[in-house]
Amino acid sequence: MPQPVLGAGNHPGIRSMVLPHFSLRESRSLSVNLGRWRRRLVFVIGGIAVGLAAVGLTISADYAQKAFQMLVERWPYAPMVVTPLGFGLAVWLAVSFFPNTQGSGIPQAIAARKIADRRARNMLVGARVAIGKVVLTLLGLLVGASTGREGPTVQVGASVMSFIGQRSPRRQPDLILAGAAAGIAAAFNAPLAGVVFAIEEMSRSFELRTSGLIVGGIVVAGLTAQILLGDYTYFGFTGSALPLNTAWLAVPLCGVAGGLFGAVFSRMLVTVPNQLPQRAASWITAHPVWFATLCGLGVALCGLATGGDTFGTGYEQARHVLHENADLPIIYAPLKLIATALSAVSGVPGGIFSPSLSVGAALGAEIARLFDQVTAAPIVLLGMVAYFTGVVRAPITGFVIVSEMSDNHSMLVALMATALIADASASLINRDGVYQELSVRFFPKPKP
Repeated sequence: MPQPVLGAGNHPGIRSMVLPHFSLRESRSLSVNLGRWRRRLVFVIGGIAVGLAAVGLTISADYAQKAFQMLVERWPYAPMVVTPLGFGLAVWLAVSFFPNTQGSGIPQAIAARKIADRRARNMLVGARVAIGKVVLTLLGLLVGASTGREGPTVQVGASVMSFIGQRSPRRQPDLILAGAAAGIAAAFNAPLAGVVFAIEEMSRSFELRTSGLIVGGIVVAGLTAQILLGDYTYFGFTGSALPLNTAWLAVPLCGVAGGLFGAVFSRMLVTVPNQLPQRAASWITAHPVWFATLCGLGVALCGLATGGDTFGTGYEQARHVLHENADLPIIYAPLKLIATALSAVSGVPGGIFSPSLSVGAALGAEIARLFDQVTAAPIVLLGMVAYFTGVVRAPITGFVIVSEMSDNHSMLVALMATALIADASASLINRDGVYQELSVRFFPKPKP
């Protein structure tokens, strides 16, 4: 009988010289280590991608706002046509081609973390959603919506991380959390705020097993944004402090006023359309484009009443009142609140972070008029943290993000106290923050 030919693959001696011999324990250890490094690589690549997305959205949003401002300067009454039609178009595109892109995007990311079904989760944080979110957020700013880019950056960040981690479905909730936190960090250049946002708002838990990887993703996203945009503070540096005298009366004043107004704003968003009378809710649900058009008309009227100040993110108005003691009309804060509420309930994709900080800044500026012995800047910061906390019901995120954005640590104690008072005041109206309450809308409906 012919003898079988022995090669490197079937000769024991040769095989032992060609291939290293691993024990079962060593093989398992190697597999575990490779898995760990693969997960770390996903977070690093995801962090870079989120940082790039945040930078791209930041630059594009600025151009969109400038284009609309140029239109208003040339034709002051153009928003009466452009804004309603633009709102209708944005919502039609969202409903027809990019579902689940409406509004801020943070409620979708919160819901996606809690949904076990992979297909349902991808409908909230998939690649299609990310593309639609960017395009429609820019469209909203291009037609004068009172929206921000930070909330959309959270949903885009969660979508990017989730997409990159498609091969590890079990890890996707952690990736969504990391992407959302990295989005906040890159959008505001505030890495600590990203960590706190992940803990307090996104997860509602202080027990995060993947905290190291999440922080890593935040660091990479933040570095990417800094490399491309430079090291900056969102609202610029302010070293103003609150003197230890009667000026501290501004803390409870801002806390109570900001908390209550912020809670009223969030209640508006939760009420429409779910808690309206049945006939009104049914009409809004059946005719979303017409409803958005009417909301756009309301936003245009608010803009005309304030000389165009309530259009867009409100970033410039907040920055001016913080650094230049600029006077905003007394109607700015209530009309900015209304314009932002109309933009949010209309279904136009866009966030409420920047507009909320702008309303809070204007509120603080009005309260500062009662205190002649101090500059307005520190009380403006108190107004920001108070109103934001009232909206979101996340006091730690509130004072950390305002402190980081203004690079002002001397105000930290006053900001903490204001945030806690605002949260207690808001609890009289809302049991939870607006993002948590709105996230319920994005859970799959139970089958009958």
